[in-house]
Amino acid sequence: MPSHPHPLRSRSFRLLFAGRTLSLLGDAVVPAALALAVLQATGSTSALALVLACAMVPKLLLLPLGGVAGDRFDARRIALATDLVRCATQLLVGAQLLSSEPRLWVVAGAEVIGGTASAFAMPTVSPLITGTVTDDQLQRANAAMGVALSAARLGGPALAGLLVLTSGPGWAFVLDGASFAVSAALLAAVRVRNVRVPRRSLFTDLREGWSEVRSRDWYWTSLIAHAAWNGAAAVLMTLGPAIAVRGPGGEGAWVAMLQTGAVGLLVGSLLAGRARPRRPVLAANLGLATYALPLLLMAASAPMPLTIAAYGVAQAGLGFLSPVWSTAVQRAFPAHALARVTSYDWLLSLAAVPLGYALAPVAASAWGAHVPLTVAALAVGGACLATAAAPGVRRLHAQRDEEDDYGAGGRSKNVSSATVA
Repeated sequence: MPSHPHPLRSRSFRLLFAGRTLSLLGDAVVPAALALAVLQATGSTSALALVLACAMVPKLLLLPLGGVAGDRFDARRIALATDLVRCATQLLVGAQLLSSEPRLWVVAGAEVIGGTASAFAMPTVSPLITGTVTDDQLQRANAAMGVALSAARLGGPALAGLLVLTSGPGWAFVLDGASFAVSAALLAAVRVRNVRVPRRSLFTDLREGWSEVRSRDWYWTSLIAHAAWNGAAAVLMTLGPAIAVRGPGGEGAWVAMLQTGAVGLLVGSLLAGRARPRRPVLAANLGLATYALPLLLMAASAPMPLTIAAYGVAQAGLGFLSPVWSTAVQRAFPAHALARVTSYDWLLSLAAVPLGYALAPVAASAWGAHVPLTVAALAVGGACLATAAAPGVRRLHAQRDEEDDYGAGGRSKNVSSATVA
Protein backbone atom coordinates (compact mmCIF):
# COMPACT_ATOMS: atom_id res chain seq x y z
CA MET A 1 0.00 0.00 0.00
CA PRO A 2 1.17 3.58 -0.65
CA SER A 3 2.47 5.51 2.35
CA HIS A 4 0.38 8.64 1.78
CA PRO A 5 -2.03 9.64 4.60
CA HIS A 6 -5.54 8.22 4.63
CA PRO A 7 -8.03 10.78 3.26
CA LEU A 8 -10.01 10.68 6.52
CA ARG A 9 -7.11 12.54 8.11
CA SER A 10 -8.15 15.52 6.00
CA ARG A 11 -10.70 17.69 7.84
CA SER A 12 -12.67 18.60 4.73
CA PHE A 13 -12.99 15.02 3.52
CA ARG A 14 -13.82 13.87 7.05
CA LEU A 15 -16.71 16.33 7.18
CA LEU A 16 -17.85 15.33 3.68
CA PHE A 17 -17.64 11.64 4.62
CA ALA A 18 -19.64 12.14 7.82
CA GLY A 19 -22.37 14.07 6.00
CA ARG A 20 -22.63 11.53 3.21
CA THR A 21 -22.73 8.65 5.70
CA LEU A 22 -25.63 10.20 7.63
CA SER A 23 -27.65 11.02 4.51
CA LEU A 24 -27.02 7.55 3.06
CA LEU A 25 -28.25 5.94 6.26
CA GLY A 26 -31.36 8.11 6.20
CA ASP A 27 -32.01 7.24 2.56
CA ALA A 28 -31.55 3.52 3.27
CA VAL A 29 -34.35 3.68 5.84
CA VAL A 30 -36.89 5.28 3.49
CA PRO A 31 -37.71 2.66 0.78
CA ALA A 32 -39.21 0.08 3.13
CA ALA A 33 -40.96 2.77 5.16
CA LEU A 34 -42.40 4.44 2.04
CA ALA A 35 -43.81 1.17 0.70
CA LEU A 36 -45.46 0.32 4.01
CA ALA A 37 -46.76 3.83 4.55
CA VAL A 38 -48.41 4.21 1.13
CA LEU A 39 -49.89 0.72 1.26
CA GLN A 40 -51.24 1.32 4.77
CA ALA A 41 -52.75 4.64 3.73
CA THR A 42 -54.25 3.57 0.39
CA GLY A 43 -54.09 -0.22 0.15
CA SER A 44 -53.15 0.27 -3.51
CA THR A 45 -50.02 -0.87 -5.30
CA SER A 46 -50.91 1.59 -8.08
CA ALA A 47 -50.64 4.43 -5.58
CA LEU A 48 -47.22 3.16 -4.52
CA ALA A 49 -46.12 2.97 -8.17
CA LEU A 50 -47.32 6.56 -8.68
CA VAL A 51 -45.30 7.85 -5.72
CA LEU A 52 -42.18 5.98 -6.84
CA ALA A 53 -42.59 7.34 -10.38
CA CYS A 54 -42.92 10.88 -9.00
CA ALA A 55 -39.44 10.53 -7.51
CA MET A 56 -37.83 8.71 -10.45
CA VAL A 57 -39.14 10.61 -13.52
CA PRO A 58 -37.85 14.11 -12.65
CA LYS A 59 -34.56 12.59 -11.60
CA LEU A 60 -34.13 10.96 -15.01
CA LEU A 61 -35.24 14.02 -16.96
CA LEU A 62 -33.07 16.51 -15.08
CA LEU A 63 -29.84 14.58 -14.48
CA PRO A 64 -28.04 16.11 -17.52
CA LEU A 65 -28.98 19.60 -16.28
CA GLY A 66 -27.72 18.63 -12.85
CA GLY A 67 -24.42 17.66 -14.44
CA VAL A 68 -24.12 21.04 -16.16
CA ALA A 69 -24.90 22.84 -12.89
CA GLY A 70 -22.35 20.74 -11.00
CA ASP A 71 -19.61 21.72 -13.46
CA ARG A 72 -20.62 25.33 -14.03
CA PHE A 73 -21.29 26.37 -10.43
CA ASP A 74 -19.90 25.62 -6.98
CA ALA A 75 -20.56 21.90 -6.37
CA ARG A 76 -20.49 22.38 -2.60
CA ARG A 77 -23.19 25.05 -2.66
CA ILE A 78 -25.36 22.96 -4.96
CA ALA A 79 -24.99 19.92 -2.70
CA LEU A 80 -25.75 22.05 0.37
CA ALA A 81 -28.85 23.60 -1.23
CA THR A 82 -30.18 20.23 -2.40
CA ASP A 83 -29.63 18.76 1.07
CA LEU A 84 -31.79 21.53 2.53
CA VAL A 85 -34.49 20.97 -0.11
CA ARG A 86 -34.53 17.23 0.54
CA CYS A 87 -34.60 17.88 4.29
CA ALA A 88 -37.76 19.95 3.84
CA THR A 89 -39.48 17.42 1.55
CA GLN A 90 -38.74 14.45 3.80
CA LEU A 91 -39.95 16.32 6.87
CA LEU A 92 -43.13 17.22 4.97
CA VAL A 93 -43.73 13.58 4.03
CA GLY A 94 -43.03 12.55 7.62
CA ALA A 95 -45.55 15.09 8.92
CA GLN A 96 -48.15 13.83 6.46
CA LEU A 97 -47.64 10.22 7.49
CA LEU A 98 -47.78 11.10 11.17
CA SER A 99 -51.10 12.88 10.69
CA SER A 100 -54.38 11.03 11.01
CA GLU A 101 -55.28 11.48 7.32
CA PRO A 102 -52.19 11.68 5.07
CA ARG A 103 -52.87 13.15 1.64
CA LEU A 104 -51.36 11.19 -1.24
CA TRP A 105 -51.02 14.22 -3.51
CA VAL A 106 -48.86 16.00 -0.92
CA VAL A 107 -46.60 12.95 -0.58
CA ALA A 108 -46.37 12.61 -4.38
CA GLY A 109 -45.61 16.32 -4.81
CA ALA A 110 -42.89 16.17 -2.17
CA GLU A 111 -41.33 13.21 -3.97
CA VAL A 112 -41.31 15.20 -7.24
CA ILE A 113 -39.40 18.01 -5.53
CA GLY A 114 -37.08 15.53 -3.80
CA GLY A 115 -36.39 13.72 -7.07
CA THR A 116 -35.58 17.04 -8.75
CA ALA A 117 -33.14 17.90 -5.96
CA SER A 118 -31.53 14.46 -6.29
CA ALA A 119 -30.92 15.08 -10.00
CA PHE A 120 -28.78 18.10 -9.08
CA ALA A 121 -27.17 16.49 -6.02
CA MET A 122 -25.94 13.20 -7.49
CA PRO A 123 -23.48 14.67 -10.05
CA THR A 124 -21.79 16.76 -7.31
CA VAL A 125 -20.37 13.78 -5.42
CA SER A 126 -17.33 13.23 -7.65
CA PRO A 127 -16.34 16.93 -7.82
CA LEU A 128 -16.64 17.13 -4.03
CA ILE A 129 -14.35 14.13 -3.53
CA THR A 130 -11.74 15.31 -6.03
CA GLY A 131 -11.90 18.78 -4.48
CA THR A 132 -11.19 17.59 -0.93
CA VAL A 133 -8.44 14.94 -1.37
CA THR A 134 -5.21 14.65 -3.32
CA ASP A 135 -4.87 12.50 -6.43
CA ASP A 136 -3.03 9.71 -4.65
CA GLN A 137 -5.82 9.49 -2.04
CA LEU A 138 -8.66 9.14 -4.52
CA GLN A 139 -9.19 5.39 -4.47
CA ARG A 140 -9.09 5.16 -0.70
CA ALA A 141 -11.53 8.07 -0.48
CA ASN A 142 -13.90 6.38 -2.92
CA ALA A 143 -13.53 3.09 -1.05
CA ALA A 144 -14.42 4.85 2.21
CA MET A 145 -17.54 6.23 0.56
CA GLY A 146 -18.32 2.73 -0.71
CA VAL A 147 -18.00 1.32 2.80
CA ALA A 148 -20.38 4.01 4.08
CA LEU A 149 -22.92 3.09 1.40
CA SER A 150 -22.58 -0.62 2.14
CA ALA A 151 -22.97 -0.09 5.88
CA ALA A 152 -26.06 2.05 5.28
CA ARG A 153 -27.62 -0.62 3.09
CA LEU A 154 -26.81 -3.21 5.72
CA GLY A 155 -28.22 -1.30 8.68
CA GLY A 156 -30.87 0.83 7.00
CA PRO A 157 -33.58 -1.84 6.49
CA ALA A 158 -33.18 -3.06 10.07
CA LEU A 159 -33.51 0.50 11.38
CA ALA A 160 -36.53 1.04 9.13
CA GLY A 161 -38.19 -2.08 10.50
CA LEU A 162 -37.55 -0.93 14.06
CA LEU A 163 -38.99 2.53 13.40
CA VAL A 164 -42.04 1.21 11.54
CA LEU A 165 -42.84 -1.36 14.23
CA THR A 166 -42.30 0.94 17.20
CA SER A 167 -43.17 4.45 16.03
CA GLY A 168 -44.68 4.28 12.55
CA PRO A 169 -43.24 4.92 9.06
CA GLY A 170 -43.53 8.69 9.41
CA TRP A 171 -40.60 8.81 11.80
CA ALA A 172 -38.37 7.17 9.20
CA PHE A 173 -38.89 10.24 6.99
CA VAL A 174 -38.28 12.57 9.93
CA LEU A 175 -34.98 10.75 10.50
CA ASP A 176 -34.07 11.10 6.82
CA GLY A 177 -34.90 14.81 6.90
CA ALA A 178 -32.74 15.27 9.98
CA SER A 179 -29.86 13.45 8.29
CA PHE A 180 -30.00 15.89 5.37
CA ALA A 181 -30.03 18.84 7.78
CA VAL A 182 -26.88 17.58 9.52
CA SER A 183 -25.27 16.83 6.15
CA ALA A 184 -25.94 20.41 5.02
CA ALA A 185 -24.41 21.77 8.24
CA LEU A 186 -21.28 19.67 7.72
CA LEU A 187 -21.02 20.70 4.05
CA ALA A 188 -21.09 24.35 5.12
CA ALA A 189 -17.77 23.77 6.89
CA VAL A 190 -16.12 21.85 4.02
CA ARG A 191 -13.45 23.56 1.93
CA VAL A 192 -13.42 22.40 -1.70
CA ARG A 193 -10.95 23.25 -4.45
CA ASN A 194 -13.07 24.67 -7.23
CA VAL A 195 -12.42 24.53 -10.96
CA ARG A 196 -13.11 27.55 -13.13
CA VAL A 197 -15.34 26.69 -16.07
CA PRO A 198 -15.97 29.07 -18.99
CA ARG A 199 -19.60 30.18 -19.26
CA ARG A 200 -21.25 28.96 -22.43
CA SER A 201 -24.72 28.01 -23.59
CA LEU A 202 -26.54 25.12 -21.98
CA PHE A 203 -26.57 23.18 -25.24
CA THR A 204 -22.81 23.64 -25.65
CA ASP A 205 -22.21 22.35 -22.14
CA LEU A 206 -24.42 19.30 -22.71
CA ARG A 207 -22.76 18.57 -26.04
CA GLU A 208 -19.27 18.88 -24.59
CA GLY A 209 -20.16 16.49 -21.76
CA TRP A 210 -21.50 13.93 -24.22
CA SER A 211 -18.40 14.37 -26.40
CA GLU A 212 -16.24 13.49 -23.39
CA VAL A 213 -18.30 10.33 -22.87
CA ARG A 214 -18.30 9.01 -26.42
CA SER A 215 -14.62 9.80 -27.05
CA ARG A 216 -13.48 7.07 -24.63
CA ASP A 217 -14.41 3.54 -25.63
CA TRP A 218 -13.59 2.18 -22.16
CA TYR A 219 -16.20 4.52 -20.69
CA TRP A 220 -19.20 4.14 -22.96
CA THR A 221 -18.81 0.38 -23.36
CA SER A 222 -18.66 0.07 -19.58
CA LEU A 223 -21.78 2.23 -19.28
CA ILE A 224 -23.66 -0.22 -21.48
CA ALA A 225 -22.50 -3.06 -19.22
CA HIS A 226 -23.51 -1.13 -16.10
CA ALA A 227 -26.94 -0.40 -17.57
CA ALA A 228 -27.36 -4.12 -18.28
CA TRP A 229 -26.45 -4.80 -14.65
CA ASN A 230 -29.07 -2.36 -13.37
CA GLY A 231 -31.72 -3.80 -15.65
CA ALA A 232 -30.85 -7.34 -14.51
CA ALA A 233 -30.94 -6.24 -10.87
CA ALA A 234 -34.44 -4.83 -11.43
CA VAL A 235 -35.53 -8.20 -12.87
CA LEU A 236 -34.17 -10.03 -9.84
CA MET A 237 -35.75 -7.57 -7.39
CA THR A 238 -39.10 -7.96 -9.16
CA LEU A 239 -39.25 -11.75 -9.50
CA GLY A 240 -36.90 -12.88 -6.73
CA PRO A 241 -39.13 -12.24 -3.70
CA ALA A 242 -42.02 -14.35 -5.01
CA ILE A 243 -39.69 -17.21 -5.96
CA ALA A 244 -37.99 -17.14 -2.57
CA VAL A 245 -41.25 -16.96 -0.63
CA ARG A 246 -42.64 -20.00 -2.46
CA GLY A 247 -39.55 -22.01 -1.49
CA PRO A 248 -38.89 -23.87 1.77
CA GLY A 249 -37.23 -20.84 3.38
CA GLY A 250 -40.20 -18.55 2.83
CA GLU A 251 -39.82 -14.83 3.51
CA GLY A 252 -36.78 -15.51 5.69
CA ALA A 253 -34.87 -16.77 2.66
CA TRP A 254 -35.37 -13.49 0.80
CA VAL A 255 -34.37 -11.45 3.84
CA ALA A 256 -31.26 -13.63 4.23
CA MET A 257 -30.42 -13.07 0.57
CA LEU A 258 -30.66 -9.29 0.89
CA GLN A 259 -28.59 -9.24 4.08
CA THR A 260 -25.96 -11.50 2.52
CA GLY A 261 -25.83 -9.15 -0.44
CA ALA A 262 -25.31 -6.18 1.89
CA VAL A 263 -22.42 -8.01 3.60
CA GLY A 264 -20.92 -8.84 0.20
CA LEU A 265 -21.21 -5.20 -0.84
CA LEU A 266 -19.32 -4.17 2.28
CA VAL A 267 -16.59 -6.77 1.72
CA GLY A 268 -16.14 -5.64 -1.89
CA SER A 269 -15.85 -1.99 -0.83
CA LEU A 270 -13.22 -2.86 1.76
CA LEU A 271 -11.28 -4.87 -0.81
CA ALA A 272 -11.37 -1.97 -3.26
CA GLY A 273 -9.59 0.20 -0.71
CA ARG A 274 -6.54 -2.09 -0.79
CA ALA A 275 -6.48 -3.88 -4.14
CA ARG A 276 -4.41 -2.47 -6.98
CA PRO A 277 -5.33 -4.34 -10.19
CA ARG A 278 -3.12 -3.52 -13.17
CA ARG A 279 -6.16 -3.06 -15.45
CA PRO A 280 -8.71 -1.68 -13.01
CA VAL A 281 -11.74 -1.13 -15.26
CA LEU A 282 -11.34 -4.56 -16.82
CA ALA A 283 -11.04 -6.23 -13.41
CA ALA A 284 -14.06 -4.33 -12.08
CA ASN A 285 -16.26 -5.20 -15.08
CA LEU A 286 -15.29 -8.87 -14.87
CA GLY A 287 -16.24 -8.85 -11.21
CA LEU A 288 -19.58 -7.27 -12.11
CA ALA A 289 -20.27 -10.17 -14.50
CA THR A 290 -20.71 -12.46 -11.47
CA TYR A 291 -24.25 -11.07 -11.13
CA ALA A 292 -25.22 -13.63 -13.74
CA LEU A 293 -24.66 -16.40 -11.17
CA PRO A 294 -27.61 -15.78 -8.81
CA LEU A 295 -29.88 -15.08 -11.79
CA LEU A 296 -29.02 -18.41 -13.42
CA LEU A 297 -29.28 -20.31 -10.13
CA MET A 298 -32.70 -18.83 -9.40
CA ALA A 299 -33.85 -19.56 -12.94
CA ALA A 300 -32.74 -23.19 -12.49
CA SER A 301 -34.53 -23.46 -9.10
CA ALA A 302 -31.20 -24.26 -7.41
CA PRO A 303 -31.09 -24.72 -3.61
CA MET A 304 -31.68 -21.36 -1.96
CA PRO A 305 -28.50 -21.42 0.18
CA LEU A 306 -26.44 -21.72 -3.02
CA THR A 307 -28.32 -18.83 -4.61
CA ILE A 308 -27.87 -16.73 -1.49
CA ALA A 309 -24.11 -17.37 -1.47
CA ALA A 310 -23.88 -16.49 -5.18
CA TYR A 311 -25.76 -13.26 -4.53
CA GLY A 312 -23.26 -12.34 -1.83
CA VAL A 313 -20.40 -12.90 -4.29
CA ALA A 314 -22.17 -10.85 -6.96
CA GLN A 315 -22.73 -7.94 -4.59
CA ALA A 316 -19.08 -8.10 -3.57
CA GLY A 317 -18.31 -7.54 -7.25
CA LEU A 318 -20.51 -4.45 -7.20
CA GLY A 319 -18.88 -3.21 -3.99
CA PHE A 320 -15.46 -3.58 -5.61
CA LEU A 321 -16.49 -1.89 -8.85
CA SER A 322 -17.96 1.30 -7.40
CA PRO A 323 -14.77 2.81 -5.85
CA VAL A 324 -12.55 1.49 -8.63
CA TRP A 325 -14.83 2.93 -11.32
CA SER A 326 -15.23 6.28 -9.55
CA THR A 327 -11.46 6.65 -9.22
CA ALA A 328 -10.89 5.82 -12.87
CA VAL A 329 -13.45 8.39 -13.96
CA GLN A 330 -12.14 11.08 -11.63
CA ARG A 331 -8.60 10.64 -12.92
CA ALA A 332 -9.35 10.20 -16.61
CA PHE A 333 -11.76 13.07 -17.24
CA PRO A 334 -10.96 16.79 -17.01
CA ALA A 335 -12.16 18.31 -13.75
CA HIS A 336 -14.37 20.87 -15.49
CA ALA A 337 -16.48 18.10 -17.13
CA LEU A 338 -16.65 15.64 -14.24
CA ALA A 339 -20.20 16.38 -13.06
CA ARG A 340 -21.62 16.18 -16.60
CA VAL A 341 -19.85 12.90 -17.28
CA THR A 342 -21.15 11.50 -14.01
CA SER A 343 -24.68 12.64 -14.79
CA TYR A 344 -24.69 10.67 -18.07
CA ASP A 345 -23.46 7.64 -16.13
CA TRP A 346 -26.35 7.94 -13.67
CA LEU A 347 -28.86 8.63 -16.44
CA LEU A 348 -28.06 5.48 -18.39
CA SER A 349 -27.91 3.33 -15.27
CA LEU A 350 -31.17 4.57 -13.78
CA ALA A 351 -33.04 4.42 -17.10
CA ALA A 352 -32.51 0.65 -17.22
CA VAL A 353 -34.16 0.11 -13.82
CA PRO A 354 -37.80 0.95 -14.73
CA LEU A 355 -37.32 -1.02 -17.94
CA GLY A 356 -36.45 -4.11 -15.91
CA TYR A 357 -39.34 -3.49 -13.54
CA ALA A 358 -41.80 -3.21 -16.44
CA LEU A 359 -40.62 -6.12 -18.61
CA ALA A 360 -39.90 -8.76 -15.94
CA PRO A 361 -43.49 -9.44 -14.81
CA VAL A 362 -44.81 -9.35 -18.38
CA ALA A 363 -42.24 -11.90 -19.57
CA ALA A 364 -42.75 -14.05 -16.47
CA SER A 365 -46.50 -14.24 -16.97
CA ALA A 366 -46.04 -15.18 -20.63
CA TRP A 367 -43.19 -17.73 -20.42
CA GLY A 368 -42.45 -18.32 -16.76
CA ALA A 369 -40.00 -16.59 -14.42
CA HIS A 370 -37.03 -18.68 -15.62
CA VAL A 371 -37.08 -16.97 -19.04
CA PRO A 372 -36.57 -13.31 -17.96
CA LEU A 373 -34.10 -14.43 -15.29
CA THR A 374 -32.04 -16.35 -17.85
CA VAL A 375 -32.19 -13.52 -20.38
CA ALA A 376 -31.11 -11.04 -17.70
CA ALA A 377 -28.21 -13.32 -16.72
CA LEU A 378 -27.02 -13.61 -20.32
CA ALA A 379 -27.38 -9.85 -20.83
CA VAL A 380 -25.39 -8.80 -17.77
CA GLY A 381 -22.76 -11.51 -18.13
CA GLY A 382 -22.33 -10.96 -21.85
CA ALA A 383 -22.24 -7.15 -21.64
CA CYS A 384 -19.69 -7.09 -18.79
CA LEU A 385 -17.43 -9.70 -20.41
CA ALA A 386 -17.71 -7.99 -23.80
CA THR A 387 -16.08 -4.83 -22.44
CA ALA A 388 -12.79 -6.75 -22.59
CA ALA A 389 -12.99 -6.40 -26.38
CA ALA A 390 -12.73 -2.59 -26.15
CA PRO A 391 -9.09 -1.50 -26.63
CA GLY A 392 -9.46 1.26 -24.07
CA VAL A 393 -10.60 -1.15 -21.35
CA ARG A 394 -7.49 -3.28 -21.88
CA ARG A 395 -5.14 -0.29 -22.21
CA LEU A 396 -6.31 1.70 -19.20
CA HIS A 397 -3.73 0.92 -16.53
CA ALA A 398 -3.77 1.82 -12.85
CA GLN A 399 -0.45 3.62 -13.14
CA ARG A 400 0.79 5.39 -16.21
CA ASP A 401 2.98 8.34 -16.93
CA GLU A 402 2.80 8.34 -20.70
CA GLU A 403 0.27 10.43 -22.57
CA ASP A 404 -3.01 8.69 -23.39
CA ASP A 405 -3.82 8.84 -27.06
CA TYR A 406 -7.47 7.86 -27.14
CA GLY A 407 -9.16 10.84 -25.52
CA ALA A 408 -11.17 13.69 -26.92
CA GLY A 409 -9.16 16.04 -29.04
CA GLY A 410 -5.90 14.25 -28.25
CA ARG A 411 -5.99 15.68 -24.69
CA SER A 412 -3.76 13.88 -22.24
CA LYS A 413 -5.64 12.03 -19.51
CA ASN A 414 -3.18 10.50 -17.10
CA VAL A 415 -4.56 7.81 -14.82
CA SER A 416 -1.45 8.17 -12.77
CA SER A 417 -0.43 6.94 -9.37
CA ALA A 418 -2.62 4.84 -7.12
CA THR A 419 -5.29 2.81 -8.61
CA VAL A 420 -8.61 2.74 -10.13
CA ALA A 421 -22.74 4.06 -10.40
